[in-house]
Amino acid sequence: MKKRAVFLALLISLAALCACNGGNRGKKGSDDEVSAVVGITQDLDSLDPHKAVAAGTDEVLFNVFEGLVKPSVDGTLVPAVAKDYTIAPDGTAYTFVLRENIKFHNGAPVTADDVVYSIKRCAGLLADPDPEVVVESALSVISSVEKEGEDTVVITLSEPNTELLAFLTCAIIPEDYTEQESKPVGTGPFQFVSYTPLSDFVMERFEDYYGERAYLDKVTFKICASTDAAFMELLAGGIDIFPYLTEEQASQLTEEYSLEVGASNLVQAMFLNNDFAPFQDVRVRQALCYGVNKQELLNIVSGGRGHIIGSNMFPNFGVYYEASLENYYTFQPEKAKELLADAGYNESNPLRFTMKVPSNYDFHVATAQVLADQYGKIGVKAEIQLIEWSAWLTEVYRSREYEATIVGLDSVMAPSDVLKRYSSQAANNFVNYKSERFDELFAKALASTAESEKAAYYKEIQTLLTEDAASVYLQDAAKLVAVSKKFTNFLFYPVYVLDMASLRPAEE
Repeated sequence: MKKRAVFLALLISLAALCACNGGNRGKKGSDDEVSAVVGITQDLDSLDPHKAVAAGTDEVLFNVFEGLVKPSVDGTLVPAVAKDYTIAPDGTAYTFVLRENIKFHNGAPVTADDVVYSIKRCAGLLADPDPEVVVESALSVISSVEKEGEDTVVITLSEPNTELLAFLTCAIIPEDYTEQESKPVGTGPFQFVSYTPLSDFVMERFEDYYGERAYLDKVTFKICASTDAAFMELLAGGIDIFPYLTEEQASQLTEEYSLEVGASNLVQAMFLNNDFAPFQDVRVRQALCYGVNKQELLNIVSGGRGHIIGSNMFPNFGVYYEASLENYYTFQPEKAKELLADAGYNESNPLRFTMKVPSNYDFHVATAQVLADQYGKIGVKAEIQLIEWSAWLTEVYRSREYEATIVGLDSVMAPSDVLKRYSSQAANNFVNYKSERFDELFAKALASTAESEKAAYYKEIQTLLTEDAASVYLQDAAKLVAVSKKFTNFLFYPVYVLDMASLRPAEE
């Protein structure tokens, strides 16, 4: 233990040397500027919000961009670029009235034309679409986007959809601006200053923001190579806020930091490529579900914190969440072995597969290590292959060249968003799951305008995914955040974001 303490002290000293020019850590300088440094472990995959894929990018750009509406801390959607809206009783039209005198960060006024352009761009409806834009499949139901006068936009749908509002959090950007990928411009409480790949993303308070202005003058998101590297810099004073602490790191926080705990609002799972030969057999997939001791996993990786889940949805979805599935696959190693034997796997012919895990997420790496150990006890040879995040996006998410992977999936506050990737034709169905029953139920859920009926459909869908063992669903992990005591009012949202506008300096 003494050797470990000495080693830790040495690392902290080295980190302090590296962090000596890391900023003022929230202290007022000669010009009274108040700033904060936030440690993140994933580089941004695009500065254009319509081209970004990674949840880690979304949580940063949340501060720069806004949609017609935006999520609040209680899970409701509140007006943003729009000041008001109405939804037709039959769910086939949405009408938005825009705020007066709202500006983009470049000083240009936000117009109805900008809103029409932005929604069409996200929906793939522009006459000359950019192939790099990630078209939101949920917006495919839109048949037209038109302005009425100078302050009203009407979105007409080809069929009823009462969940569309959650997808209209997509960023409103200027129609005639061509530098979004290098100098992004939005309407949020912070505006872009600079970005250096693999180093940092800097933003400053937008003085002409229509709502309550941010308390901080400047925020720097510092991109760290790993959780360990970020934590060493945190202890050395180079980082004020770090939102991805491990349980062990949380126990080592110094008195300069408070520990904030909330839900990640992610579906963490060992996602299975259902086209990989062994995983085409439902018995194999079910065996892997029975072979996991989820409570032991939580105890090891997060000190027992976290919420065990049983399907592809997290608890914050409230009435749509099927809690009974949390105990569908209890830890039954003998049953797992029986299913594997039925599928032709035994000691002389063990099931073998590789988990590709993004190396920058220590939590997912630790989860993989626990699962590999647990699977070894039922005769399964699960190997871990650590890959960089960019490689994960290319190999796993886009090309589907993998057998299994461990990540967390986020969503907007619409139950369809967290489930739609399992649709047979979904472009982001990276697990290659195919089920006619799923497609049928999903279509009915989307078309339903009665909330009780919609909830029933989504619960049936979750049950189907669980029974099919489409993947090995693990937990909505606890989010452990270190916050310098120089700051207060760090807020957790029911979606995956980091809100820096609410953060304020502690009173001195």
